[in-house]
Amino acid sequence: MAKMETEAEIERLPIDLLAYTFFLLPSFRDLALASGVCKKWRWAALESLAGRKRLSFADQRMDDESTARLVCAADKLKELNISRSCWGCRITDEGLFKISSAKCIGKLTSISLWGMAGITDSGVINLIQKAKNMEIKAVAITVLVQNQYWFQKLTLCNLNIGGTFITDESLYAIANHCPNLKTIILWSCRQVTESGLIALVNKCRKLESINVGGMRVPLDCFTGLCIISPALQIKSVSQHLNISTQVA
Repeated sequence: MAKMETEAEIERLPIDLLAYTFFLLPSFRDLALASGVCKKWRWAALESLAGRKRLSFADQRMDDESTARLVCAADKLKELNISRSCWGCRITDEGLFKISSAKCIGKLTSISLWGMAGITDSGVINLIQKAKNMEIKAVAITVLVQNQYWFQKLTLCNLNIGGTFITDESLYAIANHCPNLKTIILWSCRQVTESGLIALVNKCRKLESINVGGMRVPLDCFTGLCIISPALQIKSVSQHLNISTQVA
């Protein structure tokens, strides 16, 4: 009898109160489990995402549809981590295309696509370009400065695309649309060449750190990057190991 009464009390909770409770959950895994209890809890879980500033799918077997649905529900998101951290994670360019329509994309300061072997230049370029366009539409300030309109640039500061099969084309897009970029991880991006790296460092003048471990780029290239940006830290091993060396 007591158990039945307890369940009845829980059922009486309004969705907004459930959503606030789920918002306090520190683990996305717990939130995912809660969303599977019933339809009401699933709606409350989605509503709780609206106020989250950080979202990580670590250790989750995500796909394009579920990832896009959750990201689109997180309007205030600042940090997004959809790295491939377990087998069975299937996110492709189609998922990035869907994610690019989310309201939060232009406000993101950190994105991690670590190890996403299913994504290509097409998905990354679309994500970066859509992020810039949405930022302009959403928060660009039409203040007249010297007879010209001034637009807020994309706020992305940290980007991890290590372990993917991107090429220089993705770096050209990042260089053109992410002037505030401070750190980028390109670990084991073996199809990226010297041309892409030079374009990135030339245009991203706020870049402080670049991870190039496992890349097929000659050492002379790194020397040239340091000449372009003397304060740039060029790390030769994966940042997630918390070990780094600076190329002299």
